[in-house]
Amino acid sequence: MERARGRKAGIWRGKRPIASEMTKAPSGPFESAEILPLDADSRRAMQIAADHAIAYRARLADQPAKPHMRPAEMADRFEHSLPETGEEAHSVIEQLVHDAADGIHPHTSPRFFGYVCGGSMPVGAAADFLVTAWGQNAASSWESPSVALIEQTVCRWSLDLLRLPAACGVGIVSGATVANTQCIIAARDALLARQGWPVEENGLFGAPEIPVLIGADAHSAPMASLRYAGLGVGRAKRLETDDQGRIRLDALEAALAECAHPPLVILQAGQINTGAFDPFAQAIPMIQQTGGWAHVDGAFGLWVHAVPELQDRLSGVNAADSWAVDLHKWLNAPYDAGLCIVRDRAALLRAMTARGAYLPELGETWEPSDSTLELSRRARGVPSYAILKHLGASGVRAMISRHCALASYLAETLSAKPGFEILNEVVSNQVAIACESDEITSQVLQRVQENGKVYPSHGVWRGRQIIRVSVIKHATDRADIDLLIAEILAAHRETA
Repeated sequence: MERARGRKAGIWRGKRPIASEMTKAPSGPFESAEILPLDADSRRAMQIAADHAIAYRARLADQPAKPHMRPAEMADRFEHSLPETGEEAHSVIEQLVHDAADGIHPHTSPRFFGYVCGGSMPVGAAADFLVTAWGQNAASSWESPSVALIEQTVCRWSLDLLRLPAACGVGIVSGATVANTQCIIAARDALLARQGWPVEENGLFGAPEIPVLIGADAHSAPMASLRYAGLGVGRAKRLETDDQGRIRLDALEAALAECAHPPLVILQAGQINTGAFDPFAQAIPMIQQTGGWAHVDGAFGLWVHAVPELQDRLSGVNAADSWAVDLHKWLNAPYDAGLCIVRDRAALLRAMTARGAYLPELGETWEPSDSTLELSRRARGVPSYAILKHLGASGVRAMISRHCALASYLAETLSAKPGFEILNEVVSNQVAIACESDEITSQVLQRVQENGKVYPSHGVWRGRQIIRVSVIKHATDRADIDLLIAEILAAHRETA
């Protein structure tokens, strides 16, 4: 083989090179004559990264739940020019860990209660190592058979767990923002098709109107999705909500009566401050009777539907036309992973597929890229497969139930203490805590965060500052909640 002159025997014959086959280190790291599939330096870099990752996760319980430094304090570690000459791989990894360590916020800590961030379960993180090492482009079942089958299984298992129709179309995406966007695009196309407008050919210029209705307390993600789908935020009619952020049925009924065309209505499973659920059992039939499309933003709250004893809180949610849900929230998959779910699989495929003449024709074979906006992406469904198989259906349900029970315990304990008020009905994992005044609430939160033993986040609910707690980490237990309570009470005493 002419190309193999000057190289070690076996490298061009498909054999795996080992350390004994290595020549001496090149004078520069990118001399082509010395690049091997896995040289000693690369092997060492991968091992160092794995060792550091394991050590980081092992000491989480003993570390502060906040970063040691904020951006301004450590900017000089990274704000330098690109070196002209490269470095050895293992040195790059060692320096990266050293430089970044002080600014890593322990989102995976069982005592991190800020926002709604999942804990990246270790078995999922381990599977994610493999995803990166395998380096698969997960778009094609022909080019990456195992990944396609694994992800198809994740979709099937998730539909079963979430108690949604088995025939739904599902796309594994980066998270609820993209999942909402894809669902809204599928809804847009289907609603226009019902009015005889082929949007894939004609675009949106001159298209019939699509009224959009959404609750006044909806998350920003579906609002952004309306922009991405070309429907416009300003055109969306914000519907009045109750004291928990749920759409009022009388407001929905009145808005539907004013729609001259079949509307897109965006409902919510899990209000970000209260965890509340819209009245699906009454709202969805009202929407569908008009020929409209009912979409549910269920980023974290839809997982409650997986628990038999809790599913009545979302009664009727499985009758919707589409749903968005995260895997990296309540399933605790590594970032980033979510599901776009559409009842009519054909509607999802028509809206998403980007098949070109150069792609292999595979007939009816399930293709990952046919259900997502991305033609090239990592195999992000593999960690969720590992987590689902590790926990089993009963394990997933038990985790969700435990988190909801811990949230209720937190609310009951603090509400019995002088100076504290719980502003929400605790129906899932969210707790909205307020003190005597906004000033005291903010000061208590600041003290708790600065102390760093636990980390809740801020919020505003019905015009009041709140300490917002999300109980969602796979490892969070009663002791972590007791520590959170103790830290809030201590901060309150210091403030008062």
